[in-house]
Amino acid sequence: MQLIGNGGPRFDDVHEVAVLRGGGLGDLLFALPAIDALAAAYPDARVTLLGTPVAPAVLAGRTASVHAFEELPIATGVRDSGDGAPSREEFYARTRGRFDLAVQLHGGGRNSNPFLLGLGARHTVGTATEDAEVLERWVRYVYYQHEVVRGLEVVSLAGAAPVTLDPRVLVTEPERAAVRERLGVADRLVALHPGATDPRRRWSPERFAAIARARLAAGDDVLLVGDASDRVAADAIRAELGDPARLHDLVDALPLTELPVVLAAADVMVGDDSGPRHLAVAVGTPTVGVFWFGNVVNAGPFDRGRHRVHMSYVTRCPVCGIDVTQVGWTAERCEHDPSFVDEVTPEVVLADVADLLATVAPRR
Repeated sequence: MQLIGNGGPRFDDVHEVAVLRGGGLGDLLFALPAIDALAAAYPDARVTLLGTPVAPAVLAGRTASVHAFEELPIATGVRDSGDGAPSREEFYARTRGRFDLAVQLHGGGRNSNPFLLGLGARHTVGTATEDAEVLERWVRYVYYQHEVVRGLEVVSLAGAAPVTLDPRVLVTEPERAAVRERLGVADRLVALHPGATDPRRRWSPERFAAIARARLAAGDDVLLVGDASDRVAADAIRAELGDPARLHDLVDALPLTELPVVLAAADVMVGDDSGPRHLAVAVGTPTVGVFWFGNVVNAGPFDRGRHRVHMSYVTRCPVCGIDVTQVGWTAERCEHDPSFVDEVTPEVVLADVADLLATVAPRR
């Protein structure tokens, strides 16, 4: 397959590869196609992912492309917080001089490039904003680019061609079946994730409740997933529905290690632009996503046979009127957190849920 962007030849004598990708669940998943490309381009090398504890929780035993994990220390712009994180001294004591190739998939490089250079790797590739220190081979960081393609463009600088566009997280059929049996699912299971890190990306609980109500009426089981930050939304959904027998609430009750299997057990997943929705894509579950249109550029699914997208077209904050299309470091974020996506109606989402249930063959 052709390299993306400028590309470059593969480096010689690469036996140890480091990939820097901190951040949340979605950030991790967007990096996986690039990591798969690296593993294919350097089949004799060991790939170590430098990330947060999210990485081994989700990926250990579920990908053949990552062979080891190193937890990042607290460092500005690389990892801002985390209990039990190693010190920078401990981290570099384990990693400095160990890698032949270090790959930066973590933002624009203002903070992450100096951090990566501290590894002392023989070769480095990554992105760079105009004010960032550049690496041996680099490409300009421009915010509006799909994160998967950005990662693939970076690894192409090291001669790694794409092998997939979607992230892939392995879940076996027996694992899926065990979850469905544990929940007592007789036929179809629709999963809902009513949350997102940025509150402006959250579809309101009453809209998720409308999806749940309609699918329960159609005879489906409905599953709520999420972490502690999604508890308020889940409670609001349950208050709208009462306590139906086929509603399964696993919000703030599911270890991250189990989330891939639970999402894989669903026939369709409905969610915001969030880590769990991206994980559903990675485990092969069809999704219907509710997105702010700008986020579709960076994070939307690629195909429409399995994944549907509904967009809102808010360009100014509904409270103060500031332009919200200028993101990242290019504009100040206002302090308001209204939903940017509530103009998407439950009816259009339900239509796609029904269409996916009718057109995508069940895996069981």
